[in-house]
Amino acid sequence: MKDYVTDTTVKPEVTGFFDPATNTISYVVKDPGSSACAIVDSVMDIDYAAGRITYDHADEIIAYVKDNGLTLEWLIETHVHADHLSAAPYIQGQLGGKLGIGRNITIVQDTFGKIFNEGTEFQRDGSQFDRLFDDGDSYNVGGMACFAIHTPGHTPACMTHVMGDAAFVGDTLFMPDGGSARADFPGGDASELYDSIQKVLSLPDETRLFMCHDYAPNGRDIQWETTVADEKAHNIHVGGGKTKDEFVKFRTERDAQLDMPRLIIPSLQVNMRGGELPPADQHGKRFLKVPVNTL
Repeated sequence: MKDYVTDTTVKPEVTGFFDPATNTISYVVKDPGSSACAIVDSVMDIDYAAGRITYDHADEIIAYVKDNGLTLEWLIETHVHADHLSAAPYIQGQLGGKLGIGRNITIVQDTFGKIFNEGTEFQRDGSQFDRLFDDGDSYNVGGMACFAIHTPGHTPACMTHVMGDAAFVGDTLFMPDGGSARADFPGGDASELYDSIQKVLSLPDETRLFMCHDYAPNGRDIQWETTVADEKAHNIHVGGGKTKDEFVKFRTERDAQLDMPRLIIPSLQVNMRGGELPPADQHGKRFLKVPVNTL
């Protein structure tokens, strides 16, 4: 396992924005030494039944950045989400910044380009993004050193982003009482997911971990922040020294019982394009496809 060098003395200011329609938490992450910030896993609103796109959640984040005099340098997608649509291009159009995702977005684009029968005009090279991250790649938010860890298993392109003492884990982990994400999507793998979780849990115990989703198990309040130490001790799927074999058996059996996410069809078509809608037809209209008996 690679030795990831972290500096937990750098403590960014992290502000979470919860979207109740998708149980997603988006983050504004501010460099403690400047006005620079990053936005992690933004959400675009969709009324799926009506086919209507709106931007209330993104507008709240944009207003926060502007009201606090922040400068957006990065828009980070931890992976190609299957349960919400990214608002990254909309935010980028108003605030600037570079859009980044894991390099294996190309695998996701190839897989779902076929599932959604996209034509040759759909580029499968990740060119919809400004930066494709490899394992261990570094970047800066202001003066704060950041780096990406490749954490596949939920999807091939999943990355955990470490910014100072804060790590944004995407769907790799949930809060300790929520466990872990499913691994049965195309390109997912429960064994890989276990190994990826061990990468995250190899970070210093005091590292703050920020979840992409929370579903409030057992009726508790929504939560999205924990620590490496707490996950190692108490995570119901991997904590307390659970073995890979135990995890893979549980995860495989559990995933077989799960329904597809409600927004998987629009989410994948939009998110594999970096948050852009499919191109308009000759009449200026845009359409989302529904593959039959495929997912």
